[in-house]
Amino acid sequence: MKTILKVIGVVVAVLIVVLIALPFVVDVNTFRPQIESELATVLGRQVKIGNMSLSLLQGSLAADDLAIADDPAFSHQPFVKAKALNVGVELMPLIMSKVLNITDLTIDQPQVSLIRNAAGKWNFSSIGGAEAPTRAKAPAKSGADPNVSVAKLEVKNGTISVANTASSAKPQVYQNVNIGVKNFSFSAQFPFSLSASLPGGGEAKMEGKAGPISPTDAARTPLQAKVTVKQLDLAGSGFVEPSSGIGGIANFEGTLASDGKAVHTNGAVTLDKLKLSPKGTPAGRAVNMKYATVYELANNSGQLTQGEVTIGQAVARLAGTYRVEPATTVLNMKLNADNMPVNDLEAMLPALGVVLPKGSSLQGGTLSADLAISGPTDKLLITGPVKLVNTKLVGFDFTSKLAAISQFTGGGGGSSPDTAIENLSTDVRVAPEGITTQNVNLTVPSLGVITGNGTISPQDALNYTMNAKLGGAVGGLAKGGLPFFIQGTASDPKFVPDVKGIVNSQLGGLLGGQKGQSNSPLDQLQGLFGKKKK
Repeated sequence: MKTILKVIGVVVAVLIVVLIALPFVVDVNTFRPQIESELATVLGRQVKIGNMSLSLLQGSLAADDLAIADDPAFSHQPFVKAKALNVGVELMPLIMSKVLNITDLTIDQPQVSLIRNAAGKWNFSSIGGAEAPTRAKAPAKSGADPNVSVAKLEVKNGTISVANTASSAKPQVYQNVNIGVKNFSFSAQFPFSLSASLPGGGEAKMEGKAGPISPTDAARTPLQAKVTVKQLDLAGSGFVEPSSGIGGIANFEGTLASDGKAVHTNGAVTLDKLKLSPKGTPAGRAVNMKYATVYELANNSGQLTQGEVTIGQAVARLAGTYRVEPATTVLNMKLNADNMPVNDLEAMLPALGVVLPKGSSLQGGTLSADLAISGPTDKLLITGPVKLVNTKLVGFDFTSKLAAISQFTGGGGGSSPDTAIENLSTDVRVAPEGITTQNVNLTVPSLGVITGNGTISPQDALNYTMNAKLGGAVGGLAKGGLPFFIQGTASDPKFVPDVKGIVNSQLGGLLGGQKGQSNSPLDQLQGLFGKKKK
């Protein structure tokens, strides 16, 4: 028994010595050219790895550094740089026959540089493809197979920088990138998972299947995945042009599917603190959207096939096309909204940059719109009719702003702290240079019908020429209408009489209706609004 124990002890001692000595006996750096060559053949890029060591306990080779060259048409800096590379291997073939069979790859703390050029091409498109300009040819006797498979591939704590050569914007940087792939192969489908911290804050996760890798353009590799995005900061992310004024926090859940020619996406988005104008402020309530798109990779354009936007009980439908250009995205959309409750929309007005008179708010009624939205996202043009029905502008007395108008309606009723609006319709044009409203038609039961046209500058300056036809009015003056101007700002509008217009259109009626009075018609008109036009 003692003899057996001694034999076992000797065997264990020998094994320990072997485990300690083998890393020194087997010079794994001799495999470095083979690993570099096989990786270069598979990727179509020059690959360099640093000093290598063998870990018998983990069954892996480790390299201090990894560098993968970029497509020279984009950059002469490395496409990938990593602090460490671990290669899982089958030990017995390595030790006995010095044959390298790779079982898994782990890349630690890589820095990846993704670049898109003015033609819409990516620097990773040529990876693994026959058109790769720096594709390395493996020695014939190496036995390297471009379709080599790896049972497990991992990327840990990576950083990805995404730059656009056609834009002056800073690159978007994704931190804490972790990727897991099983049964990786260039020639077959493989499952994968990805997680990352987003530029400007938030997190993204993607899980699904990809492959086989397209031999001509890696960007067109088939893909099916479930995507989750949490707390994406639209303004801080760099996904939208800062000059567009768009901002907010987005949460998204949906799916993505690509066959290499078209990308289908659909899902649900919740937007908090949404801002849609450079002069806007965050909305007071969330906006929800269900959507579906089809994006054609060949021409970088897509179609929004479903776009249901919900704010409380208010529902609008958005549809149309878009084109992704190197520096921006160009839209050609239609927004249709029928009888949306004003009470649900009121909290969205600040996000659109719509300013109401100070201390006022809209309550009750409905809003309808049929708008065309076109142009680049940072210079959108929005046009179409807008109609507001049976609402109330609380905290704003239109009658008192027109000063002495009530005397021409019979003098009854007095003023009210609010303005009831039976109908307001106009043709709107919203552009970077300001807002134009044509064919304004406003029915205020306490006054009558007010019509006109005007503009609102980007600084909220008002310039309106209006005419009020007063209900129940008496005398020639009221019969012809009362022309006036609206000036000042949207938050503090000023109502100014158009004395010249009143004289030209009403003088005949005034003279006929005011005979025998000591004051001239012009004197009466100038005092009508309590001030003269400056």
